[in-house]
Order: sequence, then C-alpha cells, then structure tokens
Amino acid sequence: MKKFLSYLICYMVYPFSFLVPRDRKKMAFGAPRNRFEGNPKYLFLEYTEKGLDVCWISADKAFVKSLKEKALPAEYLLSAKGAWRALRSKWWMVGAYSSDILFCLSGGAKIFNLWHGVGLKRCEFNITSGPLAQRYVSKTLKERYYHPEVFRRPDLLLTASPFQTAMFAPAFRINREQCIEKGYPRNIILTCSEDSRHSFIEKYEDPWVAELTKDLKQFRRVYVYMPTWRDNGTSALDSTNFNALNEILTAQGDALLVKDHFNNKDGGASRSGNIFHLHPACDIYPVLPYTDCLITDYSSVLYDYILMEGKSAVLYLYDYDDYSKERDFFYPFEENVLGEKAFSFEELCEIFKRGPLPLEENKREELIDKFWDKHENDHDFNNYLHL
Repeated sequence: MKKFLSYLICYMVYPFSFLVPRDRKKMAFGAPRNRFEGNPKYLFLEYTEKGLDVCWISADKAFVKSLKEKALPAEYLLSAKGAWRALRSKWWMVGAYSSDILFCLSGGAKIFNLWHGVGLKRCEFNITSGPLAQRYVSKTLKERYYHPEVFRRPDLLLTASPFQTAMFAPAFRINREQCIEKGYPRNIILTCSEDSRHSFIEKYEDPWVAELTKDLKQFRRVYVYMPTWRDNGTSALDSTNFNALNEILTAQGDALLVKDHFNNKDGGASRSGNIFHLHPACDIYPVLPYTDCLITDYSSVLYDYILMEGKSAVLYLYDYDDYSKERDFFYPFEENVLGEKAFSFEELCEIFKRGPLPLEENKREELIDKFWDKHENDHDFNNYLHL
C-alpha cells in the first residue's frame, strides 16, 4: 500500500511539473539507483570543466555532499534546491530513464538517454519473452503504473553507430533521427593517455581507485570478471568456484577483479588471496586499463573493452542455452563477438592455467567499426541540445 500511495502522489505532482518554465541552458544529470558512473558521469564532468550550466541530482545526501566537497555542482533531490533545479533544467541527461532523477518532476523536460551499453541483447520494447514480457509485450496496467518512466519515450538516445540505431530505435519506439550516433563519454577514460587518466583519478575518484591500481602492479597478469544481468535475478557469481580459481591465480602470480552486475546484491568489497571483489555499483572504468583480460558473457562491456589495444577477452558461457531462451539476441551472437569461449568452469580454469590468447586483430577492428563507427572519441552533442 505504501508503494502504491507513493506512486499515486507522484502522478498527482507530475502535471504541475509542466507549469515551471525551463531554462534551455540548464542540464540536470542523474544515473540509475543514485550511482555515479557511466555516460552521465563522464559527460557531466566534461561539461563541468567546460563551464556549462550542469548539476548532478541525487537522492543520496551523503554522495551529494562528497561531490560538493570536490567543488562539483550537485543538489540533493529531496530538497527545495534539488527539486527546483530539476524543474528548471530543460535537458535531463540520464543513463536509462527519467527515474534516474525523478519521474514526477520531468514534465516539460527533454530527456537525453545516454544509455549504458551497445550490444546484441534484445532490450526494452524489442523484448519478446522472458520475465520482462509483462512489461514490454503485455504492457499490463500494473507495469504501466509502477514503471511510467519506461513508457515515456526519450527525446534523444545515444546509439553510437547505425548498426546499433537499427536495434535501439524500435526498442525505445523512437525515430532513427532521434538516435545520436556518437561515442560513449565513459570510454574516454579507457583510451586517453596515462597522464590524463592519472590526473582524472586523482581529481575525481575515491582513494580506493588509486590504491587498487597500485596493488595490481605486483601481479604478472590481471583478469577482470564482469558478468551481465540475468532477468531471473540469479548472479553468475553463484556458479563460480572462487577458491579453485584463487589456487590457480596464486600459482601463476595473477590476480582477478570481480564486479557483479549492479542489479545484484552487494556483498561488499573484499580481498581473498589474489581475488578482489568490488562493489557491484562502483565505477570500474578507471581501473580497466590496468587489467589484461576481460572475462564476461553476454555483456556489452566487451565492446568497450576492445577499444583498448593489447587486451584479451574470454566469454564464459556456462548457461548459454538457458540465457538465450530467457533473453534473445537482436543480432546473431556468434558473428558479433570475439575472444575465447569457455562453456564450463573446467574450460575456464584451463584458460587461467595457460593464459588467455590475444584477440584476433582483424575481427577486433571489424567490431569496432560496426559498434562504434569510428566515433569512440566523438561525443560533442551541442548541436543536438541547442545550448
């Protein structure tokens, strides 16, 4: 009942948000679940340095305080200043939906969905089956009531390439002209110079990032495991014997970073031997350049990772048959991925023992052209925002 009433209040407030005149030069930034990561984070920091009128809005009061301590423009959503800033901002720059800030204050705002990953999986209204079918196929009254942000179409959507536009335009039920084919802001930290990355980490990141990158230098090779979200709510980490992996890593002098999907339960950051478990909600992108091999599955992080030269990738597909039934692919999986494949934990262990193989360079270049269209460092959106 409490949840129902809170949404009812939201619907009562929403019409009044259309009455506040919005300033076309003001931008409000937010990310899912009050996280500070992804494309919104990196574009926000870039626009801050350019002196544009931006503000990060979050319902996490302590986090807002930490941003202000770094001299970054931020407001607590549930304050008069925060709500007013959200209402006055013409452009809402989000990582998924208007709920990244607050749906009931979004009337009259323009939504630029910066999204959080190119890839192959069916998403949003491209979904045809599985646990999310009630929302996107049946569109039940309950789903519409509790997820109004999903049914509001963005004004602009960052899609990176024509190949991705063909998938995302129908997924969000928008015209192709509303899709902006430019690079992801979050990927600049992967491909910039070491001096620029070091300065960024020192200026904007929490101390643990610098400490971790320093710790990783003692290892011969560093793996990072980043599995995707399963719609059934299970975590891929539950199918991994980390004790067995740690024995192999220790013998080889290697390390493994583990970052679960942010939708999964946070078991806390910890270190066990040569395995570092990170918070699922943390921003791992400043750390990725200090790793040597990505282990993932169906996650679009693969396409970000291959932008860095000299890396390896392993696809751990222990549940391929089940996953492909639960969440189908918009494009054929096999022809649009690269890296070694492990279909069992035993096969994964063998790769750890002998070391990963280098990526096939021709296939890497082909996929970069297909998914990024040579735009990986181009994310100038001023012509679209009319600032």
